Order: sequence, then structure tokens, then C-alpha cells
Amino acid sequence: MSDKTASFAAGCFWGVEARFREISGVIDAAVGYMGGEIDNPGYRQVCTGNTRHAESVQLSFDDTRVSYAELLDAFFALHNPTTLDRQGPDFGNQYRSAIFWHDSEQREEAEKKIAELNASGKWQDPVVTEVAEAGRFWRAEEYHQRYLEKNGGGFCNL
Repeated sequence: MSDKTASFAAGCFWGVEARFREISGVIDAAVGYMGGEIDNPGYRQVCTGNTRHAESVQLSFDDTRVSYAELLDAFFALHNPTTLDRQGPDFGNQYRSAIFWHDSEQREEAEKKIAELNASGKWQDPVVTEVAEAGRFWRAEEYHQRYLEKNGGGFCNL
């Protein structure tokens, strides 16, 4: 088994986490905050939009069972990557679409996938997904972990 890490932001992290957990080869998923400017942010801080953190999901995956390209396909299938700082009724930079790459191969695959999607005409508007180097992942408060699983779902747009 080859254990790898992938990090994505696609709006409300509850639904994103739940969807990625359904994929065979995903070993674990945690929700948290990435891409911001302060250390150890909390949910209330992130919700202001002032920290520049995105609600994110960090995955541990077995790349012999699921490829990074397949994770990218899942990521783009579960949200609208053409809306800047917004997913459904949730808006603000904390809900932006982002791929946080962990190595140059992930960066190249993400950029290639975005170019393919833009060329395909799948969406009327261009993909605005941020592609940025993964910084520190700040795990969200425990009550956010597996939130939909614990609370019966139905709270996110996904």
C-alpha cells in the first residue's frame, strides 16, 4: 500500500468529506482549514473570511486503489468550480474552490485537469479553482469531523 495525501476545498466541508469517504481507496478524511494567514484558526474566525482559510478536506489515500486523477474527477463532480468564493447559498473566500497540492506531480495533474475542463465546454464559465501549494492543515474542531454521519446529513448543498 502506498499512502498519499490530497487536500481540496469545495464549499461546505461537511458534504465534501462525506463524499470523499465513499470512494474506495480513500483511507481517511478530515475537515479543517487551509490556505490562510493565521495559525490555529477556529471555525468562527474562518467564517468571517478574514483569515483567508478555506474550509478544506485532507485525505489519506492508497494510490494503488485510487489515483490522484480519480480524486480530481470526484472533486470536480461534487461542486461548481466556476463560482468564485461561493457554493450554493454559502459565500465568502472560506468557501472557495481550491486544490492544495502536496508535490509537483499533483500540481501538474490539477492544472492539466482544469485546462481540459475549460477546453471541454462542460461549464459555460471558466473554472476558477485555485491551485496552490499545500500549507499547514489545521484540523477543524471535533464536532465538525464526520458531521453529516453524526447528525443525519441534509445540511449541505452536496
